[in-house]
Amino acid sequence: MKKILILFGGNTYEHNISCQSVNFVINNIDLKLFDYTVVGLDYDNNFYEIKKNTNIDSNWRQNIKEPIRNIIEYLKQFDKIFPVIHGSLGEDGKLQSLFEMFKINFVGCDSFSSLICFDKLFTKLILEKYSIPQVPYVIYNKNANLNKIEFPVIVKPCKCGSSIGISIANNKKELTKSLKKALKYDKNIVIEKFLDNNRELECAIIEKNNKLIISDVGEIINTKKWYDFDSKYLSKTNTIISTIDDSIKKEIKNYSKMIFKILGCKDLCRIDFLYDKSNNKLYFNEINTIPGFTQISMYPKLIMNSKISSKELITILLS
Repeated sequence: MKKILILFGGNTYEHNISCQSVNFVINNIDLKLFDYTVVGLDYDNNFYEIKKNTNIDSNWRQNIKEPIRNIIEYLKQFDKIFPVIHGSLGEDGKLQSLFEMFKINFVGCDSFSSLICFDKLFTKLILEKYSIPQVPYVIYNKNANLNKIEFPVIVKPCKCGSSIGISIANNKKELTKSLKKALKYDKNIVIEKFLDNNRELECAIIEKNNKLIISDVGEIINTKKWYDFDSKYLSKTNTIISTIDDSIKKEIKNYSKMIFKILGCKDLCRIDFLYDKSNNKLYFNEINTIPGFTQISMYPKLIMNSKISSKELITILLS
């Protein structure tokens, strides 16, 4: 029986999302195959082992043992680590670098791929070289010329997830406000053309026996102008298997496979696209190397729609 360590939490704006995701993993782990332990990282990145049979929520620190003092020796006793930590620390390559340094087996992309995928600027520059279509954008820095920007635009921190720090600007005054907001989270900012008449489409990938299983295309049915944090986690945004034309679905699947390989991904990811209904064009939007596993997350829904049960999904990742 494999000894598995599931990590969650961390000093990240997505800490509470991680608390939701880890319950999906715990509830769907095959106890005949895996003996698991759960460890939470608090906002100071202290590691705590969680008592067995604990339902994880934002108050998880009430159910902890003593902090783990020698984390490297502790990690080495497990056959595999599953870092269910979204955003910085979990997706930016830091934890992955630690695992690699001490030859600890783990779920997900390696440190370099994680770093590239987490930084929207690096991702964009690399995929541009492979002619992956993207919405027109500029990178904000001290040398950026903002006089030629055509509004509306969407302003994003380069290294942030769950739509945190993102806003829409319709004029220069709003752009200044949006940049100020985004700069709280990162020094590098992406300013993209905002597609007002778009469909948000997503594709999930899981790697099984060195072969990629690419899901059908999912679609976000959102009442707001764009898929913000509240839409993702607090409201009743509808996620469905898309009814978009089969030719667009095929294009999304082909691009998803290319992107997974170009960026050196491993095990799993969710890739998001925008379809501009006005000009009938598809654009790559972003990639998530540790996608959400909450009850309303698109990734597990799409994988299960591919006739892979939730228990089998976790088994594939941990095997």
